[in-house]
Amino acid sequence: MANPRSGPSTAPGTSAGTSQCLYTREEVEEIFRRFRVQRPHPRGELDHVNPFTLLVAVVLSAQATDAGVNRATASLFRVADTPEKMLALGEEGLAAHIRTIGLWRNKARNIIELSRRLIEEFGSEVPSTREELMRLPGVGRKTANVVLQMAFGQAAIAVDTHIFRIANRIGLAPGRTPDEVEQRLMEVVPEQYLRHAHHWLILHGRYVCKARKPDCPACIIADLCKAEIKTAHVPAPLVRID
Repeated sequence: MANPRSGPSTAPGTSAGTSQCLYTREEVEEIFRRFRVQRPHPRGELDHVNPFTLLVAVVLSAQATDAGVNRATASLFRVADTPEKMLALGEEGLAAHIRTIGLWRNKARNIIELSRRLIEEFGSEVPSTREELMRLPGVGRKTANVVLQMAFGQAAIAVDTHIFRIANRIGLAPGRTPDEVEQRLMEVVPEQYLRHAHHWLILHGRYVCKARKPDCPACIIADLCKAEIKTAHVPAPLVRID
């Protein structure tokens, strides 16, 4: 999972200096209602078999693609799907599986150490609070939020490069940092949609509202979107929304 850009620069199509949601409460409600109709059961694209393998996959996904991580973990999780098995595999054994992933040396070190910590401090179970997750090596707020959302069904939004771009580009939750965007999304997204907002926004950014050229004609919210720059004017959504 790629990281959003650091620093104060804004994403393409962002209204510089805008700090408030550009939509009414009713418009935000309609945006997420359509996302739910389009993808009623959204899921992440990182392969995993349990909370531990999810945690490992998310740690590996920093500055890497989900597809690249899945290729590496296909063999890894067959031999190491618990903290005990991962610790027994060791740093070098783990490295043999993940060398195709960026920053693999540092990630291997962190994963072995977090496996040790899970065994010693959490009874080999992945903790279900943000604070405890962020005590583990290689686990920042974004990683913790993904695990909370996917493994434990908590309402958490992990702001990756796609969510950061969309939130700024369309004026849904503008912010200069991922933390600002996360805070604003948690404020503006209606409570009934918070459970899946994370995946809806990521998938929309990955496949529709893309970085280089947004696919506006295929966008389910094109008629509501207030982005300054669009690739086409679409007066109505192209799929059923009722």
